[in-house]
Amino acid sequence: MKDSWFNVAEITALMEAFSKNNIGKLELKAGDCSILLKQKAEPQAAASPQQQIVIAQQNAGVELPQAPGGNVVKSPIVGTYYAAPSPEDPPFVQVGSQVQRGDVLFIIESMKLMNEVASEHSGVVKEIYLENGQAVEYGQPILRIE
Repeated sequence: MKDSWFNVAEITALMEAFSKNNIGKLELKAGDCSILLKQKAEPQAAASPQQQIVIAQQNAGVELPQAPGGNVVKSPIVGTYYAAPSPEDPPFVQVGSQVQRGDVLFIIESMKLMNEVASEHSGVVKEIYLENGQAVEYGQPILRIE
């Protein structure tokens, strides 16, 4: 009888798929056995010249936020950014809004789940980088609080 459903070949295949698909975090549990995989914030290897060209072409004409002062709130997951709880409701925050730690800033919809993102900082919303309904990537800047 097998002690757990994880074996070396399965773990190796899982790690390769995890790395290739740029998943931020994955946790699997089976009985008393669990696996937790996390991506580092910085990529381990430099992009090849071909990858850099593709990235540059994808970003051409897109104004990326500068590295401003204050606290930049980034998307914790891949999904769709929503500024308000529903289309009829006002946005959670706007530029100039005063926020406290724990206030909901926006929602990221991922896999049909609505994930409220709360502020980790108190301050004033200085910039919002996205439009309502825009797709977001893991770690993408959403707004800045000073």
